[in-house]
Amino acid sequence: MDRTTTALAASRIRRYYQLVDAGDISALVGLFAPDAHYRRPGYQPLVGHAELEHFYREQRVIREGEHTLATLIAADDEIAVHGLFRGVLHDGGRAELRFADFFRMTPEGRIASRDTFFFVPAV
Repeated sequence: MDRTTTALAASRIRRYYQLVDAGDISALVGLFAPDAHYRRPGYQPLVGHAELEHFYREQRVIREGEHTLATLIAADDEIAVHGLFRGVLHDGGRAELRFADFFRMTPEGRIASRDTFFFVPAV
């Protein structure tokens, strides 16, 4: 990817978080390639628009919240993001945690894959 394409991809990733926080599921799913893969702790890999849409509408435990990006690094077709999420779960509980996401983009600038990691005690 050239510098302009990489900058556009980084802009789309920032837009992704804006859409998630706004609850605009249709628009955020549209940022993904039709055969995109999303891997997130606690879930089977999500593949394609239908599974992404189902996750965001039916499975995601978060009701609402805000992502604050601390770092976004773009190189070629890969983008790494680190930040903080603060929000409310569907059960009324509050969530505040650090996260990291790694994206791979298609040549057309859509999200081909996403891997999410949460900064929580596990091992």
